[in-house]
Amino acid sequence: MGENREIRTIVVGIDGSDASVEALRQAQALAEPLGAHVVAMACWDYPPVYDGYVAMGINDFDVSAGEILKETVAKAFGPETPENVESKLVQGRPRPTLLEASRNADMLVLGRRGHGGFGGLLLGSVSSACVAHAHCPVLVVHTPEN
Repeated sequence: MGENREIRTIVVGIDGSDASVEALRQAQALAEPLGAHVVAMACWDYPPVYDGYVAMGINDFDVSAGEILKETVAKAFGPETPENVESKLVQGRPRPTLLEASRNADMLVLGRRGHGGFGGLLLGSVSSACVAHAHCPVLVVHTPEN
């Protein structure tokens, strides 16, 4: 428990929300004095397709997610992205993808969206799953109040 552990990599889940912008800012604030690397990670996947039904216009999910990632990084840092921040677009559903990324991370930082379909939840489903199952410490960041 008294073990000192060097923080080298902080993974941040990005979904385009104000909470994920703040999570990215907080991760950078932690990473900078530690000399750590920040990985801003956005996940995308194809929606489930039912037998005999293919929805029209279900393509370019990777392009849309890539644009959200780029916009979120720009909102967090402006036109100059810090040198220690890397953007990463990964195909997969957020929960399992972020949990897998936590295997090689020293910290996972997520924005709190919460309330999803359940009014009593204090954390969103992705945040809850990561807090319960991540392989590294998890920081859940609230959107700052104006």
